Amino acid sequence: MSPPAITLHSVRKAFRSVIAVQDVSFEVHAGEIFGLLGPNGAGKTTLLRLIMDIFRPDSGSIQVFGRHFLKEDKARIGYLPEERGLYTRQKVQAVVEYLVQLKGVPQPQARANTLRWLERLEMLGVKDRKVQELSKGNQQKIQFIATVAADPEILILDEPFSGLDPVNARAMIQVIQELATGGKTIVLSTHQMNLVESLCRRVFMIHQGRQVLYGNLEDIQKAYSENSVIVRSDAGYSHCPWIARAVANGRGTQIVLSDNARPRDLLAWLVETGAEVESFERAKTPLEDIFIKLVQE
Repeated sequence: MSPPAITLHSVRKAFRSVIAVQDVSFEVHAGEIFGLLGPNGAGKTTLLRLIMDIFRPDSGSIQVFGRHFLKEDKARIGYLPEERGLYTRQKVQAVVEYLVQLKGVPQPQARANTLRWLERLEMLGVKDRKVQELSKGNQQKIQFIATVAADPEILILDEPFSGLDPVNARAMIQVIQELATGGKTIVLSTHQMNLVESLCRRVFMIHQGRQVLYGNLEDIQKAYSENSVIVRSDAGYSHCPWIARAVANGRGTQIVLSDNARPRDLLAWLVETGAEVESFERAKTPLEDIFIKLVQE
């Protein structure tokens, strides 16, 4: 098996008396979209900059591509910062080409890559306009293009959907999924929990510089879920012995089971009563609810 694309082991980083990251360990597998979560000031940006060797850890170790960071690895990692990093008075194509060449891509290839990505994200029509003339959402798309056009193997995306309308956010999601399918490793830092749920299989949550959650998203949601199911059926639930409470929602009826009940008990009861069952699934707690609960605690 190939080594993880990124490995952090017991990493600590402080700025004078402020501890930004304390005893953080996790792995990012090659070809996965990995979610990095945390409230403002939790240490996410510090972690991203440690991975890219912008900061050096005070203790612990960081590896990329299965070894310690080398100078040439900078060209193999693309970074989309939360803040704008574009030359706003320059023309779009010139800015992207320049940033791609900084990654070591020859000028003819940088131009070809730039034009291909501008076309891919429907931005070819603004290639000769100055960056400052574009909307916030279109500037974000240009910054994303500048990140991916050098064809890096690892992509560090800090709030990549900032300023995007739903149509452009969906287009960006599709591109990110295609990049991961093609073997790119993507670290996604965002506050938009619904996008994390749709894109990531594994997540890491940091709060006040420390790990509070790490692992498979589906397992995490199961662990924080009530003993409940979502059912669509024509049954009347008032006489069911297995139900603590039932609440209708947009997906059907969420049924919280009594302490001694299992989902199979409810399903057997539905079958015995002759109810017509359209759907029956375990209820999962939304990631946003888990996030808020852990941060408040």
